[in-house]
Amino acid sequence: MRRKVRMIKKLKEKRIARERIRVLFDKAEAVFSNNPSLANRYVTLARKIAMKVNVRIPRDLKKKYCKHCYKFLMPGVNCRIRVKDKTIVCYCFNCKKYMRLPLKGYKTKSEKQNQKTA
Repeated sequence: MRRKVRMIKKLKEKRIARERIRVLFDKAEAVFSNNPSLANRYVTLARKIAMKVNVRIPRDLKKKYCKHCYKFLMPGVNCRIRVKDKTIVCYCFNCKKYMRLPLKGYKTKSEKQNQKTA
């Protein structure tokens, strides 16, 4: 009986943690234009919550902060995003490092042309 109660409690904690992480990233996005350091603090708090409760940060939110310096990224303001050879290349202006993310479902121009002719 105790094991079941403990398991339910853990699942509830993880659900709450995921919600808080989403809220923190939403707040970071809203606040970034006025106060970038506060946005970076929100990302730090979200990461700490994820580590404490042992929850993964959702994939769509992982792309919103730098993997090296953990700063919130806003395309065009403090990062540059390019698409190259089926990958998204994100360059952080804070730490001057690149992040490469795979791009699924993307076809190059030559693949599109080959598909049209076939």
